[in-house]
Amino acid sequence: MSASLIYDLAPIGSIVVWSDGTPRPPERHKKKLAAWETRNSQGRLIRKDGPRTRGTYTTPASFTLHEGNIVSGTTIMVTISRTFGLDSNLAFKVLERPPLGSIRIFDRPGPSHELIHLAENIVAAEAWLKVHRYPLAVLEEVTADEIAVDHVEGRTAA
Repeated sequence: MSASLIYDLAPIGSIVVWSDGTPRPPERHKKKLAAWETRNSQGRLIRKDGPRTRGTYTTPASFTLHEGNIVSGTTIMVTISRTFGLDSNLAFKVLERPPLGSIRIFDRPGPSHELIHLAENIVAAEAWLKVHRYPLAVLEEVTADEIAVDHVEGRTAA
């Protein structure tokens, strides 16, 4: 899939893989392997942004994938996210869509919101919010309508 198809079709919370199509270098080539891993990995879709105009320049629409966290004990020290423009030349694939009935927790209302957690159900979402305390959090359930639209329109997790 192209980046624009991920932007158009993949629901927030999906696990997305990206690749440049090159083979993985051997483990002994540390620098080559590190460079390859930046262009071949996976993450959870946490945000979609439309095009923005600043002065005379317009940035293309983009989406952001959460790749992982660097933790120390139980504290997240660094969050690793990657943002891709719709003009990206990488190949993308949806590995997994959010399950029916799961709850998306966004950091704030509005178009610039970002997924901060995908809970199994409403009870788990409320328990997570009690611990993590996001005062402006917005909860959104993954509905059957969302999944049905994918099947009616011929969308798949490929």
